[in-house]
Amino acid sequence: MKIGLFFGSFNPIHTGHLIIANYMADYSGLDEIWFVVSPQNPFKESDELLNEQVRLNLIKLAIAGDNRFKTSAIEFSLPRPSYTENTLKNLRATYPEHSFTLIIGGDNLKSFHMWKNYEQILDQHEVFVYARVGIIEKPLLANHPKIKMLEVPLLNISSTYIRETLQAGKSIRYMVPDAVRLEIEKNKYYK
Repeated sequence: MKIGLFFGSFNPIHTGHLIIANYMADYSGLDEIWFVVSPQNPFKESDELLNEQVRLNLIKLAIAGDNRFKTSAIEFSLPRPSYTENTLKNLRATYPEHSFTLIIGGDNLKSFHMWKNYEQILDQHEVFVYARVGIIEKPLLANHPKIKMLEVPLLNISSTYIRETLQAGKSIRYMVPDAVRLEIEKNKYYK
């Protein structure tokens, strides 16, 4: 099977993430989309991250009933910070029957040349890139033969905005699936 790997902190997962995953499942030729929860992104601070198991559970709630989507906790047992190259090596060894394609935003493509061993990643994997609002200039690697730029419908929403909305005591209804909203409210996450 051809698996799309949607890496992220998902802190928390939101409707925008699900629209991207849905587009990839319907239009890109991928058989499944795996949400790979990054316990610690080497480019981000960890002080605002919910526990990785909690974030994984929120994704499970968000994708329940859609058999095109799976969750992956593979990075939980790998050295931190999480480097995509190490994760991919582990996935190839664990699931040799699958091929893996990365799903990243245009903002990540802009810094992709700074990723650990990015050349090896591109030697062995395709990278599907969805444009991000505000990213206008063409990234350095946009013309690489393994990189496919896709026009995906996007919401101008972010996990940061959702956390700020919660901290301001405002509603996140419709920004996240109801099951995720209810779990966040019940446990007072991000307050």
